[in-house]
Amino acid sequence: MVFRNSDLPVLFHHTDAAAIARQREAVAATRHQLLLLVLGAAFAALPSSLRLGGSFQLMGFFSALAYAGVLALSYRSSRRRAKSHWQLNRSAAEFIKSMCWRYAVHGTPFGTTEAGTDADTLFTARLEEGLQELAKVGWEDPRGADASAAAADLITTPMRRLRAKAFSVRKETYVRDRLIEQRNWYHRRTEMSRRATAFWSASIGLLTLFALFFATLRTFSVAGSAHVAGVLSAAAAACLAWSEIRRHQPLIAAHSLVEEDLAALHTAMETTVTDAQWPSAVYETERIVSPQHTDWLVRHRS
Repeated sequence: MVFRNSDLPVLFHHTDAAAIARQREAVAATRHQLLLLVLGAAFAALPSSLRLGGSFQLMGFFSALAYAGVLALSYRSSRRRAKSHWQLNRSAAEFIKSMCWRYAVHGTPFGTTEAGTDADTLFTARLEEGLQELAKVGWEDPRGADASAAAADLITTPMRRLRAKAFSVRKETYVRDRLIEQRNWYHRRTEMSRRATAFWSASIGLLTLFALFFATLRTFSVAGSAHVAGVLSAAAAACLAWSEIRRHQPLIAAHSLVEEDLAALHTAMETTVTDAQWPSAVYETERIVSPQHTDWLVRHRS
């Protein structure tokens, strides 16, 4: 049996889509702010010979326009709170996904002996409790504004079908479609972060080297202007800020550790985990792949 994201409830898809949209908005706002700061410094460094009407300096106007754009984006970001909504929706989407997987494969607290025949009621209650906690800190439930999300069932037919399967089928499906899928995802993200770290480190080093070169020329009066060094310094600072915002370096360590833990769980599930131990093994897997666990690792590995 195959169980994919498309088999999850409508509420997950609405929340996941909101997280993706808000993430793009937050990342784009930060990128544009940094770019405008560099452009503002670049326009300010250009010769002031371009004038209109004798006193109006065109490059100064473009520089002021760039800085005004930064302020406008900062104000818009503070009102939109895209980053906060992105993180809340991502937490909600991953929580829903994790709970659905636990229910479908008899993970704690929805194991055969724990939930019994009342697993549906327990699942709905636990899911609503978790979502209410997120709502207390600002998460906006899409069911309040979308009739299709409000009317859709929280337990889908594929979830019920997988839950009704034998232990061997549930284990095979979970290991293949959840655990291995997550291992591959963390591996891809680790490689992406390594490439990004190398690129931005090289960019910062190169820009700083050029800034040092022009500053040295000015020191020995070979070049009389510090404008070029200032622009290069601003560009290097923007690259450094972007790299820190994206948290590439700490994510490499965090994702690598999660991948190692999942590899150990994969081995255990394939060799030693019994039907009685299965609910706890699923619960541990879901705990490891949760965003909260990754954030904890990032904070402690930074």
